[in-house]
Amino acid sequence: MGTRLRIATYNVHSCFGTDRRLDPGRIAEVIAECEADIVALQEVDVARARSGGIDQAQTIANHLRMVSHFHPALHLEEERYGDALLTALPTRLVKAAGLPSRGEPRGALWVEVPVGEVKLQIFVTHLGLFGAERVRQTEALMGPGWLGADMAETSRTIFVGDLNAISRSTSYRMLARRLTDAQIASGGKPRATFPSRLPLLRIDHIFVGAGIRVRKTFVHNSPLARRASDHLPLCADLEIE
Repeated sequence: MGTRLRIATYNVHSCFGTDRRLDPGRIAEVIAECEADIVALQEVDVARARSGGIDQAQTIANHLRMVSHFHPALHLEEERYGDALLTALPTRLVKAAGLPSRGEPRGALWVEVPVGEVKLQIFVTHLGLFGAERVRQTEALMGPGWLGADMAETSRTIFVGDLNAISRSTSYRMLARRLTDAQIASGGKPRATFPSRLPLLRIDHIFVGAGIRVRKTFVHNSPLARRASDHLPLCADLEIE
């Protein structure tokens, strides 16, 4: 039997809840409810006036006693906004860079997490709002700079994020041809994550590569999660073979 762990992906909406309250601590509480070992976050503010000038990634990580890696897709003077990965496991930042963007700048984060003899290669992203833009971003992510890079035989791939893409979209199908959708692999009915009060769209995704078995997936739909952000966290229990 391989190593088991839980991963979550969560668009935190700059820690503004559906009640318009700004509360990074509440986001941390939702993540704690999920009991995830590795957490991918999107729409994270760092030093932005609108959210009190704090480092949200580090603040949430401190609450959870985890370390954080952050990539600012958007950088306006000192204000930053982007994606993060949080975990208490050992990590190595491999790459953090922008993606081809037409509207709001988008980026991705690649972090290596050693688990036993295996090295998890975890890719975190938040794709754009336009279909053609998402296709260009997905093509870049599948290219030699990201998923197509040379990796050791002991590597296992996990790709997560808010892809702004339903399962009929071109960008989703591109990824699904190469990787396995964890919600589909788990055998249950795929669940929507957005909007949090009445989830209708399945746009947050967890994909896995060969050598990873999906034991279970679930959307964390607690009362607190429905208030804390406009998305719900998507979680997957994985067995690393």
